[in-house]
Amino acid sequence: MLSPFDRLKSASLTFFLVVGCVNIVACSSEDQAGGGSSVRNPTSSCPIRTAVTGRPLVIVATVAPITSLVANIAAGSGTVIQGIVPEGTNSHTYEPPPSVAATLEDADIVFINGLNLEEPTKALAKANAQDGSVMCELGTATLPADEWIFDFSFPREGGKPNPHLWTNPLMAKDYAGLIRDSLVAADPIHSEIYESNYQALAIKIDALDQAIITATSTIERSQRQLLTYHDAYAYFARTYGWTVIGAIQLSSFEEPTPREVADLIDQVKDVGVPAIFGSEVFPSSVLEQIGSEAGVRYVDVLRDDDLIGAPGDPEHSWLALMRFDYVTMVEALGGDASALKALEVSDVGLDTADYPQ
Repeated sequence: MLSPFDRLKSASLTFFLVVGCVNIVACSSEDQAGGGSSVRNPTSSCPIRTAVTGRPLVIVATVAPITSLVANIAAGSGTVIQGIVPEGTNSHTYEPPPSVAATLEDADIVFINGLNLEEPTKALAKANAQDGSVMCELGTATLPADEWIFDFSFPREGGKPNPHLWTNPLMAKDYAGLIRDSLVAADPIHSEIYESNYQALAIKIDALDQAIITATSTIERSQRQLLTYHDAYAYFARTYGWTVIGAIQLSSFEEPTPREVADLIDQVKDVGVPAIFGSEVFPSSVLEQIGSEAGVRYVDVLRDDDLIGAPGDPEHSWLALMRFDYVTMVEALGGDASALKALEVSDVGLDTADYPQ
């Protein structure tokens, strides 16, 4: 099957080296190498739990996009789903309070992203695991280590790869498959519900994939470039033929130096992109300065793990989040996002998960 990258018939993907080789840039195109779509690689990172009988399954999930994917697969099964990481929180630095231990004690399955995103939560979950409970690291199980991306905010020497696989629809589909398999094994009496929900969600994800391909084709190749505050779109870019030219947020979460900012301003001018992108959750005066001095539009509404609206709202879902981000990017870079806007992004069933705010 041809990857979306092949279907776009793009030239081989080249990644700019912004500001030489400092932490806010890619120091080697080797780190960006890899195929256009994910290959599920189930390992001990996502073990199977023995069946639970006589009561509803209890699931704990970390960031909201993962909680949303779990809620879609589990809709209508009676499964209890509890999110942990509050929306609008920096998931990279989140330290779970002691009260979360009680939530983790009750879990049959704990779904985390892995790839070193939620280490404090992972440690707390291990320390409070009940007999028979399992932890599924979706990202770690989905992507082989030789396809990890190390880059701007996630340098190789830091040992933590970019963990944002869920912003790539094809990888999120792999997450959904692993979630389905985990729930079917732990709650076989509802296996038909889990399988049916997965199939319905997979159709929606495939439609999102095609809409991204269509929308991307309307952007001039020279404009398919992202300068963002937080580097949350590296796996998306690798699959769909975009180029990430930089990220402001360093691995240390400090601001870049004035020299680095000046170099980025020059780079943005040279590249000629019409817009750069900030985070709705983490406003950046540095990006605003770069946009102003480079004469480009600063769009500060992207979000990678904070869903649209509030729990219970029609668009409070992973699907709607992805549509929002990619409509924003495509339109700001001069493309036509009508294929994305036409998507139906409601959940496949009633979302009963608890999302902390």
